[in-house]
Amino acid sequence: MNSAASKSIYNVPNALTSVRFLLAIAVMALIPMGYRGTALVIFLIAASTDWMDGYWARKYGQVTKLGRIFDPFVDKIIICGSFIALVEATGSGVASWMATIVVGRELLVTSLRGIIEGGGGDFSASWLGKWKMVLQCAAIVAALLCLISTPVAPWLQTTATVLLWSSIALTVYSGYDYTIAAARIMRGEQDAE
Repeated sequence: MNSAASKSIYNVPNALTSVRFLLAIAVMALIPMGYRGTALVIFLIAASTDWMDGYWARKYGQVTKLGRIFDPFVDKIIICGSFIALVEATGSGVASWMATIVVGRELLVTSLRGIIEGGGGDFSASWLGKWKMVLQCAAIVAALLCLISTPVAPWLQTTATVLLWSSIALTVYSGYDYTIAAARIMRGEQDAE
């Protein structure tokens, strides 16, 4: 495989990311329309295939600038869009302030990453950030299960509440952690000048 072909934006990883983007839009549309079971299935497909595009890109040398930007963008659309859509769904347990925290954290970290990587630094996702997304996905799945279960089993309601509050707490903490890491990097750059 030649290098020009491997760096083309028309490749399998970017196609997979594009499909996940369309799935994310479907989830955001289906939740307020009341098709929560369908939204749950589509969300599970989108979230569980998140690793595929990155794995394929690294294995076959198809990492592109577009992919490095588009993949995390789609991750944020899936999570933020689902939280926002769940605010509208009575019984989801997701309050507007929770969705605001999720969106605000993503905007903050994306801005910090843009500043640092734009200056030639490395601000890759941390394990804390990856676990934050796992917990957010679990909270979204649990909230959707509560919406499609009639009546909602007490254990499911408790599990959904614990997952939701835990995901919000980890969202806040990981945002704080990224901010501290960014401040250290920027301070180090200033000291080096």
